[in-house]
Formats: sequence, structure tokens, C-alpha cells
Amino acid sequence: MPAKKAILKTNRILSCLPQSEYKKILQHCETVELVFGNTLCEPDQPYEYAYFPLTGFISLVTTLAAHQPLEMGLIGNEGMLGTTLLLGTDRTPMRAIVQGAGSALQIHAHELQQQLLDCPILMKTLQRYLYVSVAQLSQNYACTHFHEIAPRLARWLLMTHDRAHSEHFHLTHELLADMLGVRRSGITIAAGELQKQKLISYTRGNIHILDRAGLEDVSCECYQALIDDYQQLLDKDTR
Repeated sequence: MPAKKAILKTNRILSCLPQSEYKKILQHCETVELVFGNTLCEPDQPYEYAYFPLTGFISLVTTLAAHQPLEMGLIGNEGMLGTTLLLGTDRTPMRAIVQGAGSALQIHAHELQQQLLDCPILMKTLQRYLYVSVAQLSQNYACTHFHEIAPRLARWLLMTHDRAHSEHFHLTHELLADMLGVRRSGITIAAGELQKQKLISYTRGNIHILDRAGLEDVSCECYQALIDDYQQLLDKDTR
């Protein structure tokens, strides 16, 4: 039990819970490995499980016929997959794909819904996180419509860096283009700009963050807006 408890605290949502609720939710969770590229749920299908990432991270994408998928959100150890369960529905609005391999706590969707009734602080914290998720979706939409590719790429790299817990990660031009909803040539030019400024190194999909502060400076305003939303709503005492 002590080892599980230490792992559990690496998810920031669950770390907000008092010990009594920690123990309740942990009894119904299983630690699983998230495998890069695996699909965890499909649009308009019922959730089988909800996930609280520990070291891996998950991309939420929306799809349209004859178009590449567009990323709408990214979930790491600051959040969870399955927020619509709070709304009394077990349906998923978007596809969820593992973008970064690692571990997560997995819980059956129906069990989570029961725990929401038994654990009021968990319910309150997830309601706050649901608001943050909605804000992220609207911010992503505005960002896609109004901002240039290079600042958007910087923002996406910062979000990935926050969740990867490493200075190095692997993202191909094709994957980045799909996630940002742009042509591959646009990613090549934008990544070249960031390399020229010595903010990143990028070789055959291997990205190394060289200057985190500089990357924040060239990122669009959307990155800091989402950080502020999260800190205001979740980084406070909920006990």
C-alpha cells in the first residue's frame, strides 16, 4: 500500500484529495501502462475506463470525413480522461490517443461514477477540472483560427514538455501537422524557425528543448492562459 500511495500522488487531481478519499479511490484503481499510439476511446462510444495519467499523456482529437484529425486537448498527470462522466453520460465526445508512453491509474467508468457519489472532494475537484477542460477546448479553437503556426507549435511543444517530464521526446513532422491541423510543409518551416533561434533541436522527429524560457516567449498567449486557468481552479486547498 505505501508504494501505491506514492504513485497515486503523482496525479495532481488525486493529490488534492484528503487521505480518506485517496484510499477509497485507490482501492478501485489499477496501474496500467499507456502504449504510444493506442486508442483509449472513440467518439460517441461508451467509456469502459477512466484514466488518471501518472507519467504518460493522452491526446484528444476530433475527426471529420476526408480530413486529418485535429488535436483539441492534451491530458497528462495534471488531469484525467473521462470528465463527461460527471455529466451523467458515459459517451465520449472525442477520440483519445496515447501520445506519450507511460503509466496511468485506470478505473472502470461505472465505478468512478459511484465514487463521485461517495467522495465529495473528488466530485468538487473534477468539476473544477471539467471547467478547465472546456476552457482548453475553446482556447484551442481560437488559437487554431487566429494564431500563426510557429507560436502554436511553440505552445504545443511546451504543453508536451510539461507532460513528458523530459527534455527529449519524439514527434514526427507528420504527427505535428495532424495535431495542429496544418500542412507538413508548415511544420517544417515553423520548426526551422524555432531551431534557428536555438530554442529546440529537431532531428528525424527527435525534439530536444534547449531554451524553455525562450520557447515561452515566442509561444502564443494561449499557453499561459491555460496555465492560469489551471492554477486558479485546481492549485488551491479543497479540503
